[in-house]
Amino acid sequence: MSSFPWVTDLVKDVPLINPSILAADFAHLEDEIRKVEAAGVKILHLDIMDGHFVPNLSIGTPVVEAVRRISALPLDVHLMLSEPWKYVKPFRKAGADMITVHIEVLEDPRPLLDEIRSLGAAAGLAHNPPTPFEKIAPFINDCELILTMSVMPGFGGQSFNPSVLEKVRAIRATASPEMLLSIDGGINLQTISEAARSGCNVFVAGTAVFGAKNYTEQMIQLRKNATNLCAN
Repeated sequence: MSSFPWVTDLVKDVPLINPSILAADFAHLEDEIRKVEAAGVKILHLDIMDGHFVPNLSIGTPVVEAVRRISALPLDVHLMLSEPWKYVKPFRKAGADMITVHIEVLEDPRPLLDEIRSLGAAAGLAHNPPTPFEKIAPFINDCELILTMSVMPGFGGQSFNPSVLEKVRAIRATASPEMLLSIDGGINLQTISEAARSGCNVFVAGTAVFGAKNYTEQMIQLRKNATNLCAN
């Protein structure tokens, strides 16, 4: 069981739809967040890109701070950065409740995962589609969340890569029952069922949520498509 009560509460409420605000209308960000809160989301996903680890730039600590001011939901901050160790403290200070770092830039992620926890945030470990299960396996139970990328990170709107689901199944077989097993990339009404069947219980969704006409109806349908397929 996680040492973070809010993580334990999330585990009890899986499957979770985790809207990525990168797909929101930033001209009306507060309104967008209010609408997904009203739709019943339990967590928000914030993608941080540095233009080095991924070929794109996104938001920084000021946006995380702004979201923190307007929402009490847990903030799941995904650091797609070449040097994440330089930024865990600033993003925790900005309001991150969970900080996820990429194994591809960490020979041994344990010290950084421990540092994240020491700052009072839950720790997540992400891996890209080409990264083999064997690289992730030793660290699966050293964090609260494992994030499987089902696209190469950097841009939204990419198509789901089903080949990663073999890794997801291997991770689920190894992870503790309380592990949050997240997937990010190309999640929609169809692919969420495939991911849930493989063992995911957290689904990062960008355009699948913020591109919908009715956020509440879309959230209900996404969760329905994952329910009863989701491995707890």
